[in-house]
Formats: sequence, structure tokens, C-alpha cells
Amino acid sequence: MFTQRGLIVPKVKGLAVARKKDRRTQRTRQLIQGALFSLIQEKGFETLSVQDIVDRANVGRMTFYRHFDNIEDLLVSGFEGLRASLKERQREALSHSSSVDDRVFALSRELFIHVKEHREVFRVMAGGDSGVLIQHLLHKLLIELLRENVKATGSPGNANSIPGEALVQFIAGGLFGLLMWWLEGKMRLPVEEVNSIFRRLAIPAVRPTRLSPARFSR
Repeated sequence: MFTQRGLIVPKVKGLAVARKKDRRTQRTRQLIQGALFSLIQEKGFETLSVQDIVDRANVGRMTFYRHFDNIEDLLVSGFEGLRASLKERQREALSHSSSVDDRVFALSRELFIHVKEHREVFRVMAGGDSGVLIQHLLHKLLIELLRENVKATGSPGNANSIPGEALVQFIAGGLFGLLMWWLEGKMRLPVEEVNSIFRRLAIPAVRPTRLSPARFSR
């Protein structure tokens, strides 16, 4: 802060520089991530090297390591945007929907849309040696998001109610399995249809009278 003609004026120059630096950092990360996913489609994941990625992104190796520890770290970062998008959709549903059926699992449609838009990338990543890592990351992401959703929409049950974490694991496993079946199968169901299938199967499992949100464990 500094004074000018007796007034206190915020020092905005440093803030503007910081924002510009943040945007530059974000663009660089997106550039490197884009190079990774385009190369995965062309060559698969197993044979990729850092040099392949920096050559495609047209950045230096030092720039790569300034943002990511290794290729696996870069791969994990690719799920950050998906997580943020699904969390935002979930937040909107919890804030604006009155019925439990509308609030619960609102993220599922956006998840299916995202996978459809990047179908070939997901198909390539889900196969080969990288498949185990990718599937683990996706399954873990679904558990995390569904746990938050179930906690927010559930209501206390009786002494015989199902533990919340058991339901989370059950629904996440079902969604993951359905997603993989839809992704790999020859039946090209529309997003709306496969999302409807998931919701018809999943929503009855989390009716408030059956769920005990206090009984969660990780």
C-alpha cells in the first residue's frame, strides 16, 4: 500500500503481475497436458518419454520439471479439470435442487459427456500397462466425489441402516463398471440413455431411510 494525495491506494501492479504469471503457468500446464494426451492417442502411454512430450509441447525439459515430477505425475494432473468440473456440477445440484432424486449423483451426466468427448483417449489409456493406473485414478476419483454427494444428500437412518461408506463403494464400483462397459462395448448408447440406466440403478440404493451418513470410514 502507498499514499497518494492523502489517500490510501492499493498497490495493484504486483497483483497484476501475479495474475499474469498464474495465467502463463496454467497455459504451460495445459500445453504439456495436451501434448501428453495427443501422444497417447498416437503411440500409447508405455513408450512415451519426457523428451517426446517436451518436443510435442515445444517447451524445455526444465519447464516440464518445473510443473511435473514425472510422466505419471503429469498423467494424474490430467484428472484435475475433470474433478473440478464434476464437483462444480455437484455443488450446483445441491444448491438449486429441492428433491433428493435431483440432487443425488447429478455429476453422472457430465461424467458420461466428458468420457464421450474424449472416448478414444480413454480407450487407449484404459488399455495396456497404463490401464491399471488410469482405472485406479478414475475409480478413486469417483469414490471421492460420490462420498461427498452421499454425505450431503443422505439423512440419518435407524440402527439397521447401511453404512454410508459401504454404499459409496457399491455405487462407485457400479458406476465405474458401467462406464468401462459403455466405453469399451460395441453398443454405442447415447449419453442420456446410459446416464438414465445408472440413475435408475443407483438412486434407489441411497433413499434417506436406508442410509446412515454418520457411518463413513476411509
